[in-house]
Amino acid sequence: MRLRSTLAALAAFVTLPAAGAQATELEVTHWWTSGGEAAAVAEFAKAFDATGNKWVDGAIAGSGGTARPIMISRITGGDPMGATQFNHGRQAEELVEAGLMQDLTELAEKEGWRDIVHPVSLLDSCTVDGRIYCVPVNIHSWQWIWLSHKAFEDAGVPVPTNWDEFVAAAPALKEAGKIPLAMGNQPWQSSGAFNVMSIALAGLDAWKAVNIEKDAEAAAGPEYAKVFKAAADAREFRKDSNVQDWNQATNLVITGQAGGQIMGDWAQGEFQVAGQVAGEDYSCLPGLGVTEVISTGGDAFYFPKLDDPEKTQAQMELASLMLSKEVQVAFNLKKGSLPVRGDVDLAAANDCMKKGLEILAGGNILPDTNQTLSPDTQGQIEDLMTEFWSSDAISAEDAQQRYAEIIANAD
Repeated sequence: MRLRSTLAALAAFVTLPAAGAQATELEVTHWWTSGGEAAAVAEFAKAFDATGNKWVDGAIAGSGGTARPIMISRITGGDPMGATQFNHGRQAEELVEAGLMQDLTELAEKEGWRDIVHPVSLLDSCTVDGRIYCVPVNIHSWQWIWLSHKAFEDAGVPVPTNWDEFVAAAPALKEAGKIPLAMGNQPWQSSGAFNVMSIALAGLDAWKAVNIEKDAEAAAGPEYAKVFKAAADAREFRKDSNVQDWNQATNLVITGQAGGQIMGDWAQGEFQVAGQVAGEDYSCLPGLGVTEVISTGGDAFYFPKLDDPEKTQAQMELASLMLSKEVQVAFNLKKGSLPVRGDVDLAAANDCMKKGLEILAGGNILPDTNQTLSPDTQGQIEDLMTEFWSSDAISAEDAQQRYAEIIANAD
């Protein structure tokens, strides 16, 4: 009943334009172009258009690493869009400090964002010098491995329940002609997989020491040595994963060509579009089934300053709408992410999403590396991980030494 009421309210919300609203076009840039992502962003567009305004979609094909330089160049070059996606954290910090982003503090205080955004650290990531410059729209956690039931059934082995079982099953998968571990050839994918393995295998204390305290000794220590050894083994599992984009790697899992993929919960949108059912067609293991934790990464929208009062008003309307209960439900159910509001009804969530909600409710959360490391430091780590995962020429020991040096100089 509650779900039916929520959907009815959403239908009313997105079909009735606001009385007397002035139709204003607002270009919104983002990098959501896969099937699941496109379905999710369409919920934002539909709701915004229903206010009488017009969402002009500015999707940029490729990953965030491809899109962000284009977005930043436009803003700094005097051709700003109406709204733009960044990840939670420090990616827009310099734009804010340069005075190029709208201050949303008045709107946030009027609507009580600090009381409804959970965890409140997401709003803190939008805050510079006490002022709020973005609206967080979801919680995306990297901390998952996705497993194909078909692949393991074809290989004649049980679906793993943790990382050790996955490693043990890899030879059977290879013998059955499967790719044990699907991974695309983009730097952020290999870096993200390593980070997931770090939390799961080195433990929370070691991860915090390295990524929050910037402790180079911990990065060079025995706990991280275990991670680099495991990653060196795992790169053998992904050798035949000859795809570029993350969603292509996810498709290898969906179609049973690969056993698993370490990827954030945005992968759920792809399984959903493919008509697969969590717990039946695929399984999901938070923290690789070893250390169940949710990292509070995800997406936020910033609104560049525009010399147009009508567009500025439309920006505020969009910012408010993105955090509304109805849109939070519609968007996140399609995206596979968790809402930033804890007061919404997600009875329609699938088994994997419910696992994430339970972990979030239990408070076992960590910041995302976008919130703890600068873009420059992350770029150095991505370069290292690209080299390490793609070639046996760099040993686990050499990679760890170089990693520790990056952490020693991290900002």
